[in-house]
Amino acid sequence: MTTGPVLRVDTAGHIPPYEQIRAQLTALIASGRLPEGERLPTVRQLASDLGLAPGTVARAYRELEATGLIRTRRGAGTRVAAPPEGPPRPDPARLGALVRDFTSAARDLGADDATILEAVRKALGPAPQ
Repeated sequence: MTTGPVLRVDTAGHIPPYEQIRAQLTALIASGRLPEGERLPTVRQLASDLGLAPGTVARAYRELEATGLIRTRRGAGTRVAAPPEGPPRPDPARLGALVRDFTSAARDLGADDATILEAVRKALGPAPQ
């Protein structure tokens, strides 16, 4: 990935850097811009490139491994894994973390619970029949 897509991290934003890395790599893998077998930078290299602590990148990689999007093997490095079979299932812990981050950011904007719920309902669109 050294000549591939560039990741960007906003360290001043509400979204933790590890989550930004995880989300960007997930999108790149889902879009096919990072194909199966593509080697990712080492934790140390990506941390250095982004000006982050290695633990931040390691956490993003751990979460990507937990969802089956990447795999790390001693001597072979970290590579994009084969696409999972069947529809993806959300990780409850990760979903909970995203909800907490969203609600915290919404409250920072001054939104109350009713306003937050209404925004989520609008974002979800009409209920399936």
